[in-house]
Amino acid sequence: MSGSPAPRHSRQFALCWLTVLLEGFDLVALGATSLALRHAPHLQMTSPRLTLVSTLSLTGVAIGSAFFAPLGDVVGRRKVLMGSVASFSVFTLIVPLSPNIGVFAALRLLAGLGLGACMPVALTSMSECWPTVRRTKANTITMTGYHVGAVLASLLALAVTKDWQVLFYVNGVAGLILVAIMQFKLEETRVGPRPAPESGATVPDLLKPRYLRTTIAVWVATFMGLILVYGLNTWIPTLMKTAGYSVSASVTLLFVLNAGGIAGMLLAGYAGDSRGISRTAFAWFGAAAVLLAVLSIKLHVASLLDVLIFLTGVFAFSAQVVVFTYVSEAYPALVRGSALGLASGVGRIGAIVGPFITGVLVSSGVAYPWGFYFFAAAALLGVAAMAAAPRVTRPSNAGNAGSQPTNPSLNAQET
Repeated sequence: MSGSPAPRHSRQFALCWLTVLLEGFDLVALGATSLALRHAPHLQMTSPRLTLVSTLSLTGVAIGSAFFAPLGDVVGRRKVLMGSVASFSVFTLIVPLSPNIGVFAALRLLAGLGLGACMPVALTSMSECWPTVRRTKANTITMTGYHVGAVLASLLALAVTKDWQVLFYVNGVAGLILVAIMQFKLEETRVGPRPAPESGATVPDLLKPRYLRTTIAVWVATFMGLILVYGLNTWIPTLMKTAGYSVSASVTLLFVLNAGGIAGMLLAGYAGDSRGISRTAFAWFGAAAVLLAVLSIKLHVASLLDVLIFLTGVFAFSAQVVVFTYVSEAYPALVRGSALGLASGVGRIGAIVGPFITGVLVSSGVAYPWGFYFFAAAALLGVAAMAAAPRVTRPSNAGNAGSQPTNPSLNAQET
């Protein structure tokens, strides 16, 4: 098989890419409308309330990742992915109809439950369509959808200004259309029967000595990576406004940040496949830490700020995807979905912690520069986690999409 997916999997790639796009759009929809939501009298959205809504939404995503994504290993990727997108879309579509902040928060929580399984199941399905030696590229290209969605949400927010409801209507309708297409075009990629002890690994084995070091490392790295992605996407407009930049400039920087994320995905895909997954994740987290620390310094040259924000997006937003690729190679195929779902679920706690702590800093009036110090520290811990993670060896028959990775806990060396 060549380095590209077979023609029959082209539709699979498009559907998985669009699924990930929905999550990117959803995340930035809340952050990009955070300033407009404050002008909705029936919501009375304050910084503490926005923090609560963000936390509840991400709690739903964490639960969905940990409990629903692993079902793909049992009942199949197709059913779980379609059900997740449908659930998320329905609840997102009715968010603008919320009569008060309580209903708004509850609907965001319910939407998060469906959204949580979307990314890990889509990535698992996509990785099973590509040869192992191109798996980093498969995941990073799929994840460009996330940041394309974030960019689209940023641009739409700039266009509609105070009409924040439009973003939720658009995302909900797009999701329902996608489910209708999936009904006819989405293929099942789950390999083999339901995991059993004789298959070589089960879900409980992820916490046994053979995989424990790997599991802990990827959980920590995912936790830190999602602190960066969700924390920055939720609060970067507010952080930059606090630093003295205009509202329009602050929202524009959100667009620049995610544009950098798209470029970073493509660059990380090449680096991961050519230089190694662990090395790439280590370097990406390290570069993100440096750039985030530099952002704590007030810059008066707009072009320089744009470049710095773009580079931050390149490294901070793609490091996490390299970790997901590491997971897809670190575990056997029969528990790959569960491993990725659980890693994503644990990481989603970071997605809760990041916006929550940043929200507390905003409410306390010290978000700038301490918010960026917080993000830089998270990136440094990501460096430490990937330094401790065992390396993986791609098998000699890695050209086959269904080939099994060598257990990284056997201390094999990365090729």
